[in-house]
Order: sequence, then structure tokens, then C-alpha cells
Amino acid sequence: MPSFYVTTPIYYVNGEPHLGHAYTTIAADVVARFQRLDGYDVRFLTGTDEHGQKVQQSATAAGVTPIEFADQVAAKFRAMADAVGATYDDFIRTTEPRHTEALKKFWTLLADKGALYSDSYKGWYSVRDEAFYGEDELTTKDDGSRVGPSGNPVEWVEEPSWFFKLSDYGDKLLAHYDAHPEFIQPQSRRNEVISFVKQGLKDLSVSRTTFDWGIKVPNDEGHVVYVWLDALFNYVSALGWPPEEGGLYEKYWPADLHLVGKEIVRFHAIYWPAFLMASGLPLPKRVFGHGWWTVEGQKMSKSLGNAIEPLALVETYGLDQFRYAMLREVPFGNDGDFSKQSVVHRINSDLANGLGNLAQRSLSLVAKNCDGKVPVPGELTPEDQALLNAADGIVPAARASMNDIAFGKLLEGVWSVIGQADQYIDKQAPWALRKTDPARMATVLAVLVQTLRPIAIVLQPFMPGTMARLLDQLGVPADRRDFAHADPKYAVAPGTALPAPQGLFPRIASDEIGLTITETAKVTKS
Repeated sequence: MPSFYVTTPIYYVNGEPHLGHAYTTIAADVVARFQRLDGYDVRFLTGTDEHGQKVQQSATAAGVTPIEFADQVAAKFRAMADAVGATYDDFIRTTEPRHTEALKKFWTLLADKGALYSDSYKGWYSVRDEAFYGEDELTTKDDGSRVGPSGNPVEWVEEPSWFFKLSDYGDKLLAHYDAHPEFIQPQSRRNEVISFVKQGLKDLSVSRTTFDWGIKVPNDEGHVVYVWLDALFNYVSALGWPPEEGGLYEKYWPADLHLVGKEIVRFHAIYWPAFLMASGLPLPKRVFGHGWWTVEGQKMSKSLGNAIEPLALVETYGLDQFRYAMLREVPFGNDGDFSKQSVVHRINSDLANGLGNLAQRSLSLVAKNCDGKVPVPGELTPEDQALLNAADGIVPAARASMNDIAFGKLLEGVWSVIGQADQYIDKQAPWALRKTDPARMATVLAVLVQTLRPIAIVLQPFMPGTMARLLDQLGVPADRRDFAHADPKYAVAPGTALPAPQGLFPRIASDEIGLTITETAKVTKS
């Protein structure tokens, strides 16, 4: 069985989980579920990044030790992953001994390879971003203060440091990007990274001495490892590196997909592959940087009170409805705006009026007119065959879209078939055929049942709970719900008894959700 390794970034514990964290986690979970259904042995990793100056400062402000602070926030990130239905195989924390020991060995390997040297660092550093910036990347505000590309303040830092010879890897990185055009996606992120590398890379400070909340540098414990070198190595340390024969590292590395927010693509597409090149370890196959979310037109922030908890949205809209809306609303990779109106529209239009209505109409007619059993079809007309052919093409088209991490395109393709099925049932009018041509009615309903089957199978990664209920209502056995069994030869046999149909997606009345997203955030927070 082929393997597939997908990761989220490990989330920084200086703050609580918000919509952006949920978005990445849901996306990674959809990929993981999809690949499992397609016959892959999947490893899905998420976790938390718990070292660094910002965490130490946040802990001090909260009146607790850094590890106490990390424990509290890490638990919330794990709860968030569970709340959005993430089927992760491992949740790694950078404060765990397995990571600490592996990172020290990786540092030693880099040192033995001659990739590190000791010097002093002078330059601009953003504590909030845990990132070093060059003078040309800064913006001077009206009050004279400097901010980095993220808009976060920077401060001048001078301290002894260990450096990684990043300047040695510019040409090697560009050669890798050229040989592997899929390595950085989408294209806009790839263009940004290539442009940055072509400007020339400077050696990277990879240790700090002005604080001590981090992993000690081997043989130089006055230094702690720079938080990004620490954090990036989680993808390998979580697999039990250094490798053991038959272990997870041998089975799953290199990673097939790192899913990250666009603000950290540089770390994953420049620093991370350079570290791996220097160590002699294989590079991941792909880094995908998705866009940012605003909330009702505003940037998420604590001061605005709109950094909403994902759990509040799950409780308000339903888990599967929330998952669907998040990945359907904007092309994955683009920035998007989250609003109550858009979510309600998706639930009512796509789910309740679309798929839900199609399933309810079709299965209710079977229950009423066919003794609740899958009908026996007669001779197929061109219209019947056209709809069945469209349904048969759902899984191959979904594979192509998933290969591009194009969730929206995948869902558009499925809803195109749903729309075709809606037109078919309206035109064929099986409720009228009951009196004039019962045999034809049976054929039409049989075609609809068999059309719904691959639709439900391919939508499982997005809406696992609801699609499980739909597959139950379609009489599909639990062991025939993977993509291989979407083939027509595995169609539910005529005469199979079906359970009484139940509604899948309740409509949401416009006045049922009276709170704005911002108000929901404030209520949840309180």
C-alpha cells in the first residue's frame, strides 16, 4: 500500500486557536481522509510549537511558567482539532522529549556537515513573528517605529549567535524549484519565494542568548535553538528520527504535503529545504501556502473581538456544514472573507436545497412507491445513461482536483452532477410516472439511487458524518465506501431494502441566527 504523509504547521501557543487554525486543520483532514479512501496508508500530523521569546513573554504576562502556559494552550489546540473532526494520527509538541532529543541530534548533524558557525548577530527581529528581517523588508511608520512585512513591530538585536550557512543554498534551492515546479504551490507563492531567493540569501541566525525558553544548543548551553529550526524539524522528529529499520521515518518521509498559511511559506520553502539539503535528508514533496481569512470584512484581532473560536461556529452551524462552507467559499490558496451570510447561503443553497433535497426526494419516492427497496431498472434511455456517466466520472475528476489541492474545484464538479440530477428528476417526473408508466418510474429512481452513491462516497472527506448517514440510507455496506467501490459494478443490488429516509441538512431561517460573527465571538469569549 502506498504511503501519504500530510502535515499542518505546528501552531504557535502564544494565543488561542482561531478560524485560520481551523481552516488549515480541516483542509489537512480532508486531504488525509481523501487519500485513505483512495487506498493510501496515510500519516496525518498536527501539533504545537511551544518555544521562543514570544511564548516566554506571554507566560510571564499570565503569571505562569512557560511550560504551564504551553500545557494550557496546547490542550486548546488539541481540542480544536478534535472539534473540527480532524483524524490526526499524531499530535506533536516541541516540548516533548522525543522532539528535544531528535533536534539535538539534527543540530549535531548540521554541525558535523560544516553547515553551522559561531559569530554575533546584529539586525532587526520581530518577536511576534519570531523572524529576522533585512533593512529592505521594513516599513517606517509615522511615529518612526519600524515594522516587518507582517505589520508587526521589529526591534534591533545584538547578541552572540550560531549561524546556518543559508547563503550557500540559493542556487541549489532555485535548481530544486526548477526541477520540481510542484514543490511550492499555488503559483503566486512560488513566484514570491523564487523572487526572494534570487535577491540573494544571507546566513541565518539559528540560536538566541537573550532568553532561555528553548532547546539548548548541544555543547553550548548558553544558546537556545532558534524557534523556527526547532519547529520545522517536528515533521521529522514525529516520525522517530534518527530512523529505525521498519520505523515511521522510513515509511513516510519525505512528506507528501506540508499545508501552511501564506505568512510562513518562506520558512517552509527556503529555510526548511536548505536545512535538509545541508543534513543530507530528503526534501518534502510539496509546500502549499493558503490565504488568510478576514471576518465580515475585518482582519481577525483580539482588539476587535472577532478572533472567533472554531467551536462556536461548529455549534452554530453544525460540524459538516462548517467544514463544507470553509472549503467551498473561496479557491484554496486565495484570501477569503468569512461572513454569517455566506455560510448560511452555502448551507441553504448547496446543502439543504441542493444535495439534501435531491436525496430526500429520490429516497422518499423509493420508500413510497417501491416498497422501500432499490428499484429494478429497465432499459436505459440516453438521458439515464448521461446522468450515470456523469456520476461515474465524479471520482476520477475528484482525484485530479485533489492532486492540485483544489477543494473548490472538486466540490464544483460534484455539485455540477447534483445539478444535472436535479434537472433529470424534474424532467422525468417519477411521481407522475407512477400512474402512467411504473416500470419507467422504477428505472428513473434506480438511476437516481446509483447517482447518489458516488456523490456520497466522494464527499465523505468533507462531510463524514452526514455522508455516512446518506450511505446508510442508500444501502451501501460499510466496507464498500472507498473510492475503489464507487465503480458501477459495486452498485447496490436491486431489491436491497433501504431504511426510511431522513433529512440531511436542515435549512437555516434568516432570523434563526441573530448574532453577527463579531457578537458570536464576544459571547463565546465571555
